[in-house]
Amino acid sequence: MTQDSELDVLVRTRIRGLRVAKGWSLDELAARCFLSPSTLSRIETGHRRISLDQLSVIARALGTTIDQLVEPPGDEDVVIRPHRDPARGVTTWMLSADPGVTVAKMRITRPARQGVDELKVHPGTDWFTVLSGTLTLLLGERTILVETGQAAQFSTMVPHAFGAHGGPVEILGILDHDGQRTHLRP
Repeated sequence: MTQDSELDVLVRTRIRGLRVAKGWSLDELAARCFLSPSTLSRIETGHRRISLDQLSVIARALGTTIDQLVEPPGDEDVVIRPHRDPARGVTTWMLSADPGVTVAKMRITRPARQGVDELKVHPGTDWFTVLSGTLTLLLGERTILVETGQAAQFSTMVPHAFGAHGGPVEILGILDHDGQRTHLRP
């Protein structure tokens, strides 16, 4: 009897796809996850139900996680839509779903403001590269212009702010949790 659940089909397809992508035979994957080749074959074809402990060792052997094997196939995360904040002059495209580190593309139209109230301090490190335009980075007492193709990294414990210089600027940034909360939230 075969399993008809869409999730079962998805998981079986992903297991087989990952095995084939690695160039492994059923025997090779079976040896890596301590299952018999016939058991693994029946799992891939839907003639055997996958237990949680089997799924765990198969995922580990394939270099993935159970979460990745069972994640829904929806296309809602394929197209990344911009989030606009006109008051701050920032449009953001969130490029990562990792809760620990955020990768974001940002289009900044507002110039950097020199006021003390504009400079932020928070734990962590910010890193960005300028995709187009020129970015003004206010870092403590310094004003640094970062141009297209250049990158910057700095401790966010130094008071800082950034903005467009001479027109819109687009950057690709990597932020930790504190950086995301400070730079990507109104």
